[in-house]
Amino acid sequence: QVQLVESGGGLVQPGGSLRLSCAASGIVFSIYTLGWYGQAPGKQRELVATRGSGGTINYADSVKGRFTISRDNAKNTVYLQMNSLKPEDTAVYYCNARYTFLGADYWGQGTQVTVSS
Repeated sequence: QVQLVESGGGLVQPGGSLRLSCAASGIVFSIYTLGWYGQAPGKQRELVATRGSGGTINYADSVKGRFTISRDNAKNTVYLQMNSLKPEDTAVYYCNARYTFLGADYWGQGTQVTVSS
């Protein structure tokens, strides 16, 4: 059974930082593309950052220079370091694990990030 469990969300003031974690089980973690997606109230879920098994990284333009995605294959965990947070970063953040060759696409339950003074 595949599980992706996010943690690290919360309430933070503008300009603050948070680190999200996503622990995976039930998959061969190292071959998957891992990603973080955000869904703001009333909006569609959007890509925030992805990191491929070979190290390729993609960021949404809105988070470039502020967010960093990393992965630890030994711990089956992907991270999202979020710095210089803005109110518009407020969203539920979902972890994703994808292996297109097998049609595998898994999601975590989401963790709320609220940026407000």
